[in-house]
Formats: sequence, C-alpha cells, structure tokens
Amino acid sequence: MNIVIAGDGKVGFTLAERLSAYTGNHVTIIDTNADTLTNTAEAIDVRIVQGSVANLATLKDAGAAKADLFIATTNSDERNLLTCMIAKRLGAAHTVARTRDPGYEDGLAIIQSNLGIDRFINPERAVAEEIGRLIEYPAALNIEVFARGRVEMLEIEMRDYSPLVGAALKDIPRRLPGGILIGAVRRGDEVLIPSGDTRIQMGDRVFIVGLPQRVSRFIDAIGLRTHRKESLRDSADPGPLRAASGNRIRSVMVVGGGRAAYYLAKYLNDIDIRVKIIEKDGSRAEELARLLPGCLVVQGDGTDTRLLTSESLGDMDAFVSVTGIDEENLMAALMAKRAGVSKVVAKINCLSYLDIIKDMGIDNIVCPHLITAYVISRYAKGLTNAQSDMINTLHPIVDGKAEAIEFTANNMTKFLDVPLRKLQLAPNVLVGVIVHKNEVIIPGGSDVIRAGDAVILFTKGLELTDLNEIYVRTRD
Repeated sequence: MNIVIAGDGKVGFTLAERLSAYTGNHVTIIDTNADTLTNTAEAIDVRIVQGSVANLATLKDAGAAKADLFIATTNSDERNLLTCMIAKRLGAAHTVARTRDPGYEDGLAIIQSNLGIDRFINPERAVAEEIGRLIEYPAALNIEVFARGRVEMLEIEMRDYSPLVGAALKDIPRRLPGGILIGAVRRGDEVLIPSGDTRIQMGDRVFIVGLPQRVSRFIDAIGLRTHRKESLRDSADPGPLRAASGNRIRSVMVVGGGRAAYYLAKYLNDIDIRVKIIEKDGSRAEELARLLPGCLVVQGDGTDTRLLTSESLGDMDAFVSVTGIDEENLMAALMAKRAGVSKVVAKINCLSYLDIIKDMGIDNIVCPHLITAYVISRYAKGLTNAQSDMINTLHPIVDGKAEAIEFTANNMTKFLDVPLRKLQLAPNVLVGVIVHKNEVIIPGGSDVIRAGDAVILFTKGLELTDLNEIYVRTRD
C-alpha cells in the first residue's frame, strides 16, 4: 500500500515507523525541516520529501495522486484539512486528518462530505476516551473496543484473591457470570492463545472480551471494581452474582484544564462521576466553569501540595494529571499516590521518561501521540485487504506478540454456515466473538459464521490478511 504522511513530528514519525514495518507498505513522509527528515530517513526505511505539505508541487512529488492512504498530522488543523482536500482532489484513495479544535466537532460531517476527508482523529479526545475507560475499569491495564463499541476487551492482572487463579477456562462459566471469553494470556514473557484446559496462574495478564455490560459484571464478580451501574445486572444473563468488593470510583480530580481535560470531564459526567478540575490560568478556569456546569473548577497550581490537600486530594477515588508539561504531570501524580489515591493516571509526551516512570508506582501512563498513531495505524491496517474479508480493526496485544483482529465475513469466506466444531483452525487461532446483526455471540461449537458477520479473532505468530487463512480443513 502506498502511504503518504504530511508532517514529520512525533505522530508522523511514529506512524511512519509502524506502517513501514508492514510488508508491502511504501511510506513517504513530507516536512519542511530537512534535518528532521534526514534523521527520520536514517532511523526507518521511508522516502522523504522536503517542502510545504500544502504545496501542490510538493504533494505531486510525494505521490499523493497515487496514494492508497494520505495522512495529515501537522500541528495546524487548517493545514491538515487543506492538505487532505488537495490530496483527495489529486487522486488519493483515502485521507485522514488530525484535528484538535473542539470547534470543529459540530461541523465534521459537513467538512467530511464537502472536502472528501474519510477519517478525522482528535488526539485530545482520543486521550480523554482512553483515560475515561481506565477510570471505568480501575483494575484494567489496557482497554480496546471492537464492533463500533459493542464489544470490549480488557487486560487485567491476576492477583492471589481472584477466583480465576487455578481455574481451567472450561470451568469458569459454571463458577462465574458467563458471556465473556478469555482470548489471550500473558505469562511472564510467554504468550498463550488458550484452550479450555488452560489454567490461570497468579500474575498472569488475561485479555477478557465480551459485551461491555457482561465484561463489567464479570470484573465485579472476580473482585475488581467497575463504575458502570449496569454491571450488577444483565437481563440477558440473569445468573447468580456475588457482591463486588471495594468501592467504585465516584470522584476524580483532574489537574490541567486543556482540551483533554474538557473531553475527559464530559466523558466522566456522562457516567455520573464527580469531577474537580484544577487549572492554573484564571481565564481558562472561568471558561471551563461555563462549558462544564456539572464540574467544580478551581483556579490554582496543580503541583502545590497545600492546594491539593485543601481540595481533599486524599478523599478522591482517582486522580488524572493532563497539563502540557510532563514534569508537572509526574509530580502531581506522585503527590496523589503519596496521598493514598488508588487510581492515578498521568499524561506524558516524552517517551524517554517511560522506562523511569514504570518504577514510580503510577497506575497508568497515556501518551497522546502514541494513541493517535495507534488509532490511525489500525485504520490503515484495515484498508490493506479491502477486496476480500476486510479487517475492520487490528489491536496488537502483549507488546505486539499477539493480535486481536476484527474481520467482516463476506461471500468469499469459504466456511460460511459451517458449525465451528467441524472446522480445523490454524494453530494459535481462537474465534473469540461473532457479531451477527445486533447480536453479540461468544461462540460455541454449534455456532456458525454468516456473510456480513463481524468476527473477532485472537492470533499469535500469524500475519492474517484474510479470514480464510484461519481455516485448515473441515473435520468429518
């Protein structure tokens, strides 16, 4: 696939690095800075073009007219929109624009239809949604969504108090609420695509997939907290459920009042979590108070221990630091941990800090440009096989050692309407979920895949581009 990236900043470089690693991808990156481009060319195997990303001659030189995917990731929303519009008019098949201004939110549909832009990505919104999901599931190390939000996948670590420890996967539905599947297990440096006989051990990191309300219900049942009200009752699965341990997150302190804080506060308000925002700039604090009437906004320095203490930091269920300065985010997060806050999340832009931060005790670190690059690269991966069983989403898991992939079955799929028990699948492949119309199915041996179904697979050591590649033969 021919890919052109406009902008060689953090997002552009990370995207180029990821996308150029896939066999068959040819990546070109455009930027005005010759030194930056030279450093990129020395680090990864991409073609570089120096010039303005909005210049017609530059775009033609970069091959925008023949691009299968054109991505604009500069720091200017307007430049990204203009560049994508020009690339589309030149002949680019698909275009993606990074936009950050919330003012564009209401008009995106109009902009999309008139300018021919296929996908928008807002880094601050993506960061806020990531943090919001982590707060909904405080025990989660990572959360991904499939099937347009109808299916969730959580990564959690097994503790000694978990009823899963020592259990074989085939026995779990008899002991705990059903409707979920464990699709992968990380055990030290080993990755398992499990079978029914796989037993969970203390320290394992397991990937749980299913309907959001059933995942919530299951997480509660194994003694981990969720926030969702519906987690205690799922009318489609009314089996017994023991009480959840611990208190759910009901209050969050957010340090920093930028766009990510704005989106996060809206997200948390929608799930009835109380939000207190600490913002240093007085005019911005006043603006947030107007925009977010359901939140308490306090003007002050989020790294001031006395201020945080006076604002009841120690009584908060969760703490999030999302200022524009990494050092301030780290200091505020460490103060929150010292004050006894159980769930602490910090936003970090400098990747060189990550190895140091791992030993600091901060629960979760989010990196805007990594999240942005990840979302766009998933979209790019989904375009690589549009002529057959299309990849809708692809989630590398366990540091890229395994993948969760969502395909759409079509009339080219060779094993439609065949019960799964009659199929011999390739090694290290697990069919995790089938989404048939509006029904989400954790499949058993009698279930079948139909044309139009979304199929979520867990794989290890395979580069799948076609749903037929999981099928070896039909059993007698």
